Amino acid sequence: MPARAETLPAAPAPTMSAPAQTAEALDQSLSPECRVPGSKLYTLAKLKAVKAALKEKRPVRVLSIGSSSAGLGAASSYPVKLENALESALPDVQIDVEARSLPGEVASGAGERLRTIVAEVEPDLVVWQVGTNDALARVDIDSFAEALDESVKWVMSHDIDIVLIDPVFTASLAEDDYYNRMVRTVQEVARREAVPLVHRYAAMRYLSTRSTDEAHMLGRRFRLNDLGLRCMAEHATRAITLSLLQSDPAKPEADPDRTGTATRPATGRESSDAVPRGN
Repeated sequence: MPARAETLPAAPAPTMSAPAQTAEALDQSLSPECRVPGSKLYTLAKLKAVKAALKEKRPVRVLSIGSSSAGLGAASSYPVKLENALESALPDVQIDVEARSLPGEVASGAGERLRTIVAEVEPDLVVWQVGTNDALARVDIDSFAEALDESVKWVMSHDIDIVLIDPVFTASLAEDDYYNRMVRTVQEVARREAVPLVHRYAAMRYLSTRSTDEAHMLGRRFRLNDLGLRCMAEHATRAITLSLLQSDPAKPEADPDRTGTATRPATGRESSDAVPRGN
């Protein structure tokens, strides 16, 4: 299994100033209707496989998994939105998004189906919307956590990067203890396995407080509407591109007595010309 990435420290909590609390700035790289503070949007970690593809200047294969991942042929579908957002953020890079739905719950065997799909597609990156189906089915949380953890480890053991997207937010379940525990479980697995996480629940909850008609991002049967799909594509892209900017740790200098030469510490810079836009 490849060495795990280190996540960035959490964003500092807003400090109090007289007479009111200072609000955290919104991420201006996002569309106005999708803007949220960075602390409510993502947790970052290194993406070694995607970096390798960029360095080799070859197409980046992305496998999009989850209930919003069906329907690649439709121009308004989430996979198309994700592919377009990634190509915009990574200029001169060919992005190929393969979309597959994953019906059912992780705890009842969806993890096994994920492995079959990953083995077939052989992606550089898996973007996995996870937890909503399990939460609605009220599966045992410990069983879900174990299955998700095993699936993430399996993907990483095959030198494939993975980004998790936690469950959707809905006001009807905002105070539901079980549903919130499920969201926290996805976050805990992402932190434990050191993989990037898109905080979809927190982002949608933040956007739902806006006094606009577009704030409601959830359609029927816990499916995102067009705005929700567009914002999720932007949020996932932001997490991916910022994770790509995470530098590798410097290599220690070699012992001259053993090698005859000293190795210079790595700079952490990629040799590829394809650098994510950090706007």
